[in-house]
Amino acid sequence: MEKVVLSTTNAPAAIGPYSQGIKAGDFIFTSGQLPIDPKTGDLINNDIKAAAKQCLENIKAILESAGSSLDDVVKTTVFLKDLNDFASVNEVYAEYFKEKMPARSAFQVARLPKDALIEIEAIAIAR
Repeated sequence: MEKVVLSTTNAPAAIGPYSQGIKAGDFIFTSGQLPIDPKTGDLINNDIKAAAKQCLENIKAILESAGSSLDDVVKTTVFLKDLNDFASVNEVYAEYFKEKMPARSAFQVARLPKDALIEIEAIAIAR
């Protein structure tokens, strides 16, 4: 099975020794996406809804760079600084996943890179 590194300027560049995503066989695995605007490099960290939206937009860009889409997502993991933000994140999440919603796990974590409010990763079917 070939492992293909995914990279797009429409999502933030990796801030460490990892790839934005990997296509392996019939699947795409995205790295956890922080709410970083790829155009400015700014971290969106003052509004959980805006932060969640940016994370999902970054995932969408990585998937699209490989010919896939959010419709192909089968599993997500959501890491939250504060689980009290879960309902607000769900509102945004529901705007992106309307039918055949992916499986999902969500956790409150002690700390995220750059002290972000949220990080989301995804696994999708490769097209």
